[in-house]
Amino acid sequence: MVTSSAGRDTGRQIRAQSGGPDSTPDPVDNVGLPTGGVAQRLGVSPATVRSWERRYGIGPAHREAGHHRRWSPGDIAVLETMCRLTARGVPPGEAARAALAERDVSVHEDSPRPALPEPQTDSRGGEGLGHGPGGNRALRVGTLRPECRGLARAAVRLDAPEVARILREVVDALGVIDAWTEVMMPALRAAGRKWAADGEQYVEVEHLLSWHVSSALRGVAVGGSTARQARPVLLAATPLELHTLPIEATAAALTERGVPFRMLGAAVPPRALLDAVHRIGPAAVMIWSQDQHTADRELVRRVGDSMWGPRGSRSGALMVAAGPGWARNKPPAYAARPRTLADAVDLLEQAVTA
Repeated sequence: MVTSSAGRDTGRQIRAQSGGPDSTPDPVDNVGLPTGGVAQRLGVSPATVRSWERRYGIGPAHREAGHHRRWSPGDIAVLETMCRLTARGVPPGEAARAALAERDVSVHEDSPRPALPEPQTDSRGGEGLGHGPGGNRALRVGTLRPECRGLARAAVRLDAPEVARILREVVDALGVIDAWTEVMMPALRAAGRKWAADGEQYVEVEHLLSWHVSSALRGVAVGGSTARQARPVLLAATPLELHTLPIEATAAALTERGVPFRMLGAAVPPRALLDAVHRIGPAAVMIWSQDQHTADRELVRRVGDSMWGPRGSRSGALMVAAGPGWARNKPPAYAARPRTLADAVDLLEQAVTA
């Protein structure tokens, strides 16, 4: 007979309360985790954990002579603080001092909590001295903004709260276009390259990062300022295209400028797109294609040829074919092909205000 996990857990709890054979604490609480297990949990290499212990004294608070290192929940909390601070661009030495100080304060709760150090950058816009978490699991994003490096490292650790925090702050500080161009897109590309190189190992990183980027962009697009009264922009992906983050970024950027839009999303069938065009009468239609195999030149032509309105005052929409999928399967000459998000948003805003 197969016993459910819920049943096993309930039985274990009953035995624990009665002092039975299973009344043992959680293994992490009892003996702690080995260095390898801690590194895997945090998304860093074991060498990084050992280096932090050697250089900065961030090691197990209690260690028996002749035994391997075992990290208690309190020890792991110190490492998590270290990871969070270095991901924000704080030099490892300062991050270590702050993490250890925070642990000491937690023992004496009446003491004031130390102020966490501010991020510092070097002359190249990268992080300060030393290397942050990640080890050989780190996503390579190059010498970009420290927020991008912090975002990539938080994604590798699957630190969802930190990923969400970084995304909120970069959108607030930079605006959607710069946040997408300088932080979100480089981190997503790094995750994609790592996934392609290492197979299924990094799928979870890419999926978590994509979901949070989408959430941040939709938060702007849905909860933004009131749009001006004008014919809207229609945003859609080609019938076989499932990638929507770029058009979600477009929607968020349009919201920042008060440009009305209608989002149809991924894999829109031709008939549905044409019907929406005639029902809405948009000022512009942007069709996204990520890959040449999803580019549909005939669809662009049919949408571009669509007209609506009473006789004598019929009108059409500006056609915008966006995305790398159009590089080989070129759309009709009258379709605009912006190269960047900023170019696309400028074109769409001009169409609405014309």
